[in-house]
Amino acid sequence: MQLKKVAQAKLPTPWGEFIMVGFEELKTGRDHLALVFGDISGNEPVLTRIHSECLTGDALFSLRCDCGFQLEASLKKITSTGRGVLLYHRQEGRNIGLLNKIRAYALQDLGADTVEANHQLGFAADERDFTLCADMLQLLNITSIKLLTNNPKKIDVLSATGINIVERIPLEVGRNSNNENYLNTKAIKMGHLLQKKH
Repeated sequence: MQLKKVAQAKLPTPWGEFIMVGFEELKTGRDHLALVFGDISGNEPVLTRIHSECLTGDALFSLRCDCGFQLEASLKKITSTGRGVLLYHRQEGRNIGLLNKIRAYALQDLGADTVEANHQLGFAADERDFTLCADMLQLLNITSIKLLTNNPKKIDVLSATGINIVERIPLEVGRNSNNENYLNTKAIKMGHLLQKKH
């Protein structure tokens, strides 16, 4: 176990009232959180979204990615379902950090795609550690989930840790002229399960 549960409090949102649960990494002190809606106890699979932190998309309304659109769609889906959890995975820019993400954006402005930009900066295409998300689920006593994702890596990592994924639910929202190449690159080079390629 790489995390400990530290605190929780109510979080009212436009879509309903969540319980916000804060976690801390034992080695680094970095924090992550879960937004829990409804009663997630019992053996029924819990609708789950792993959402990686994206300051530009989540808070600044960027159209370069689909992150902000996915965050809002996930919260709506969870509340309309009546129960579920969103894990807010604080590994900005696929875990290269905000400033390197801006550097990667600058390279993309010059013609690199998202994978090429990360490689030019000396990073893997995706540096995130999704085992932290498995730890969050275990600390919430969740062992069986329906996963809102387009990313097969999340499925592989969670399954390897013993989380039972009974269903993958696609989450394709927010495609626009600014993120078209980004989404196509994720599908072609990173294996994301995106159906639409224009």
